[in-house]
Amino acid sequence: MQRSGRAMNSGHKAVNYVYNLYLAFWHQKELYENRESDIFLKELRQSIGSDVYLNMTEVHVISCVGQHEPINLTAVAERMDISKGNVSKIAAKLVKDGWLRKTQLNDNKKEIYFRLTQAGKRLFAIHEEQHEKEKRKLSAFFERYGDAELDFAQRLFSDFIAFYREGEN
Repeated sequence: MQRSGRAMNSGHKAVNYVYNLYLAFWHQKELYENRESDIFLKELRQSIGSDVYLNMTEVHVISCVGQHEPINLTAVAERMDISKGNVSKIAAKLVKDGWLRKTQLNDNKKEIYFRLTQAGKRLFAIHEEQHEKEKRKLSAFFERYGDAELDFAQRLFSDFIAFYREGEN
C-alpha cells in the first residue's frame, strides 16, 4: 500500500524524531553508566581496602563465576555472550590478581573450572548489592507504565537485541 506524500513525510519525521531520541538515550545512558561505574569502583576500592584496577567486564566475569561456580570458560563465554578468547584473557588476569582460582572436579581432571577467592566473594557481594539497587530504581521507573506499554517495551528491547546480534555476523 502506498502512502500519500503527506503521510510519508509525516512518517519520515516520526522516524527521524525517534532516531534522535534513541541517540540522546544512548548518550545519556553512557554518561549514567560511566558515572555509576566510577562510583561502584570507588566504593569497591574503599570496601576492599586495596587498589582495585578492574573494568566492568572483569567485574561481570567475577559476578558470572560467583553466580554459577564452579563454571568453566566455555560456560562463562556463553552466559556473558562474549568470545572464549576474551574470557580466557580476562580469567587469566583475574586469577593472577587473586579474584578467581582454577579448580578441577573430582570426576573430570581434564576440564578447568573457576571459583571465587575470598576477595572475589567480597567483590561479588558488593556487585550483587549494587545490581539490586539498580533493579529497584528501574522497577520504580517502570511503574509509571501500563501493561500494554510494558509489552511494547519488551518487544522493542527484544528486537534491539536481535538487531545488534545480527550486526555481529
